[in-house]
Amino acid sequence: MLDRLREALAPRAGTDVEDVGVAAALREDRGDVPGWVLITLMTAGLVVLIWALAGPALSGLFEQAISRVSGF
Repeated sequence: MLDRLREALAPRAGTDVEDVGVAAALREDRGDVPGWVLITLMTAGLVVLIWALAGPALSGLFEQAISRVSGF
């Protein structure tokens, strides 16, 4: 099984050196997809929660500021 993995990762004949470097970089930089999904969902949840709690206060503050500016 290890030999098959080495064959899959080894550069093939006729490939450019730059292509091999790009392929190696892509293999090494797979990332942590479940972690990023969790972070994205948690961030979206926090935005919704803060918006729900602070929305009416911010709306009132905005309306007050607009009324002060338009009153002049």
